[in-house]
Amino acid sequence: MIAVALAFVIAIFTWGRLWYFDKSLHLDGGQLVVMRVIEVVLAVAVLTVPFYACRAFVRMLGAKRYARAGDSPAARMAMEDSRDDLWFVGGFGLMALIIAFCAYLLSANDGRVRAVLFDFDLMWRSRTALMRGFWYNVKLFLVSQVLVLVWALIIAVVRQLPERAFMPVRTLAIAYTDVFRGVPAIIVIYLIVLGFGLAGVPPFDSLSRDSQLFWLSVLALVLVYGAYVAEVYRAGLESIHWSQAAAARSLGLSQWQTLRYVVIPQAVRRIIPPLLNDFVALQKDTALVSIVGVTEVLNNAQLLKNKYFNLSPVTGAALFFLAITIPCTRLVDYLIKRDRRRIQAQ
Repeated sequence: MIAVALAFVIAIFTWGRLWYFDKSLHLDGGQLVVMRVIEVVLAVAVLTVPFYACRAFVRMLGAKRYARAGDSPAARMAMEDSRDDLWFVGGFGLMALIIAFCAYLLSANDGRVRAVLFDFDLMWRSRTALMRGFWYNVKLFLVSQVLVLVWALIIAVVRQLPERAFMPVRTLAIAYTDVFRGVPAIIVIYLIVLGFGLAGVPPFDSLSRDSQLFWLSVLALVLVYGAYVAEVYRAGLESIHWSQAAAARSLGLSQWQTLRYVVIPQAVRRIIPPLLNDFVALQKDTALVSIVGVTEVLNNAQLLKNKYFNLSPVTGAALFFLAITIPCTRLVDYLIKRDRRRIQAQ
């Protein structure tokens, strides 16, 4: 009964927030009609919360009735169905509360948040500058990603070398991963881009200003994410059972051939999902290079913000990142499920 009452409270609260939502937007004509249609659809969808709550209550009463009649199996089934409905109430109720909070946030203070952060007309007018800047982020991400894959694999392999003669390079690899995983990426970007630029480090000193900023930004991102991805590679390499390497060596393969043809191919297949997670983070962190004056999407958004005294271009920049990161994260989930099914089928 408490769940039913709470479900109706959530529904009424959400409807109340939606009722006042369009009044704060100061819309007219077709925009108001579209917004009201969206509100009606959301209001109808919120009805699922009290619906499942009422059904859970009815099924609970049915379970009690079956229990009094001595039909224990039917009582247990009805009770399980009632619990399932309560989980639906919790999930849909949380969605309804999130909708209500968003409506409250956008309509509070006479819609000032929407006007400052979600002015879609300004976002549309700013699309060209934002797209031009975001293309820079995409190029930065693609070049960095390829280099990170190669560099991190080298670091991970070096850390796996067992002979005493490789102790100095193993120590360097360990120190590298410890340092660049411990220093914030924004500080590394400052040190690399500004420090190398001031020192005139070759071959960067022979490049034009824009090219120098690009390649130094790539270097900074590769150093930071190379340390993280190297640990992912190392986990994959260590997950391969020692018998695989032993069998390869018994067939006459050298240590390098064993790594190349036996260990690394198996390890890479296992670590594709976590690798993609790191590359999603890398795509987002390309925005950090705006601190050194690179004209990427966040920098362009800040210039537009200063021009129009409005933060909507920054929100527009976030939408560009979402257009890339959400499909990537869904791909990661798909690969994880596929890998799980493959393992279970063995």
